[in-house]
This record gives sequence, C-alpha cells and structure tokens, in this order.
Amino acid sequence: MQVGVRRERCAGERRVAATPETVKQLTALGLHVAVESDAGAAAGYSDDAFAAAGAAVVPDLLPETLDVLLHVRPLTPEVAAALRTGSITVGFGSPASELPAVRALADAGVTSFALELVPRISRAQSMDALSSQSLVSGYRAVLEAALRYPRFFPLYMTAAGTIPPARVLVLGAGVAGLQAIGTAKRLGARVSANDIRAASADEVASMGGTFIHLDLDVRTADAQTADTRTADARTADASAQGSGGYARELGEDRAKRQRALLAPHVAAADVLITTAAIPGRAAPLLVTLDMVAGMRAGSVVVDLAAESGGNVEGVQAGQDLLIPVAGGSVTLVGLRDAASAMPSDASRLFAKNVANLLALMTTGGEVVPDFDDDVVAGACLTHAGTVRHAATANAMEALK
Repeated sequence: MQVGVRRERCAGERRVAATPETVKQLTALGLHVAVESDAGAAAGYSDDAFAAAGAAVVPDLLPETLDVLLHVRPLTPEVAAALRTGSITVGFGSPASELPAVRALADAGVTSFALELVPRISRAQSMDALSSQSLVSGYRAVLEAALRYPRFFPLYMTAAGTIPPARVLVLGAGVAGLQAIGTAKRLGARVSANDIRAASADEVASMGGTFIHLDLDVRTADAQTADTRTADARTADASAQGSGGYARELGEDRAKRQRALLAPHVAAADVLITTAAIPGRAAPLLVTLDMVAGMRAGSVVVDLAAESGGNVEGVQAGQDLLIPVAGGSVTLVGLRDAASAMPSDASRLFAKNVANLLALMTTGGEVVPDFDDDVVAGACLTHAGTVRHAATANAMEALK
C-alpha cells in the first residue's frame, strides 16, 4: 500500500507527520512510503535522510494517488474531497471545529483516524499525540515566559545582594502543566500549581511543585454545618475528572468560586502559565482581567489554551498584550503553535505516535483496521460514508 506524507500547508506549521526513523518502521511492515520534497525541511529532516531511510521522495504528492495519507494539521475540505474512496488518513482532525472537513471525509468514503480521539488507556499510550505534543508545549511555555520576564528565575546570592527566585503559578496539571512545572523548577523558580482534580496533587509534588488546594464547595446561604453541599456540588466533586483523564468543566457557580479563590495566588505570582483545555470544547475561563490587574508590574502570563478561546480573559492567540497595572504593565502571551515552535522533537514524537497507530492496523503490508479493537474503533472519525465519532455526528446533525 502507498503511504504518503505531504508538506503541511497551514501557515506557521513546521512539523511533519513522518521522520526517517518512522519511515524505516513503516517500510519494515511492508508499506511503501512516499514523502513530498521538503516535507521535513522546517523540522530538520532532509530529503536525503528520508531517501536513505527507504522513502520515495517526490516533488508533488497528490492525495488521490495515496492509499494512506499521514498529516499533522486537520485536512481541508478540498484535500478530503480529493482522496480516493476507501483510502485512510491518520493525523489530527479537530472534529469539533472542522465539521466541513469531517463531512467531506465522510462523503468521499474515507476512513479517517483523528489522533485526538485515541483512547487514554495504557495500551494506547504510544499513540497518544495529544500527550506528546502537550509535553512540548508545556516546556515551550516556560521558555517563552522566561524570555519576557525581566528578572531571573533562580535564586542568586551575590556579594551585591540576594536575588529572590521567581514565583511561578501553573494552572492545570495535565501533561503540559506538569512539564511546565518541571521546567520552571529546573530553571530555579519557586513553583506552585492548581488543578480541579484532587489526584493531581501527588503528580505536582513529584515534579517539585507545591499543590494549591481549593475548597470549591458552593454552600447555601443559611447552612453552616460541616457538610452543607448541594447534591449537584457533591456530584461535581466526585466527577471533577472527566472521561479519558481530562478535567471536567466546572459549573458556573463553582467556576466563579474557583476564580475568587485563585485571585490571591495569581496576584502573588511573577509568572502565570495556564494550560487547562478540554478536547473538543472551548477552554475554561480561569483568570479574569481584574485578576491579571492585581499582579505586579513586569509579571508575565502565558496562556497555552489561547487557540481554543483561552483560560485568560481577553487573550489573543499569537499576540502579546500589555495589561496596564500599577507601576507598569503585565505581559499577556497567547501562545499559538507552541509545539510547532520546536518542530524537530515535536515531529519525532508525533511521527512515532502516527506510526504506532498505523502499525496496529497493518498486517502483511496491508492497512486493514480492525474495529473490534478498542483503540482503532475509538480513534476512528469517519468510515464507509458515516461519521463514527458520536459527539461529532451529533454536532453535525444539530447544524442541519
């Protein structure tokens, strides 16, 4: 079967869906791999390296010539429509925001696999591209903050005086948040973090951070006893962790209480990094502009969720905003393409995720998805003219 890797056409995207290492893995499975010229150039992978690994390097790679298309960014409706019936795609799909492309894939009879949908189970960890790319993003967020912060991160004791360490606050303790905690700690900062999932406390501690415990119970006005939570609050406490290990979005009352309790911690931070995201949904609002205005002049806020609406009120993806505060301003950074900013290692991890998922479906040089396999079935977005992912299918029905 012919597996193809094209240059990514999305502006700013520097990653590639295969590397010479994964080309070797795929050819060992009996697959024929074609790579479009310069597909890996921005990530540091040359055409010669791909050719040496066994790929055919071609000037232009037409989607309609492929049995399997590997990609990073979601496909456009035009590319999806050009694919052959029965062909297979593997890459990010962003189904919640790319419904026209999903419709085009289904109409073309393409079997598409969206890496966001890979089940978060032990057996699928090597295929979990959300986690691998979040690892890169969390690391990058700290570097971006350090470049903009006008002081040192570590403690310095010198003959000219003592410089205190920066105080870094990380909101969200998923893969990106934990990586941000570890990176900031290695740079010498004093790090604290919060996540609505109580189980995150041990993970934060393991990375060297201090976990901030917040009581998010919403109590009635006339109740003062030890346990006066409403039934809804009890249910929310028990289900703060949603499916797949992701945090569940809080109800509005608890979200307001969370912001109120976080406000003094935000004000005390020199650097704030927000990483909370819910796949397929707008990012939850964790920090208001009033909370940012309470920070000291020179402080930096980096919002990793800017592309999905942002955790910080007013953030703009791809822009630095100066928020006026007493004595100066706070820099609000809306990170865009954070993983793509480190394309070599991001591609190394992403390509391995893709190859591992493809290997799971390959037998005797043929890619034949087994939908009795939980991983294969869970990651499938479209097949045989239908949208198999229930939430996406429902969203498309709602638009009719």
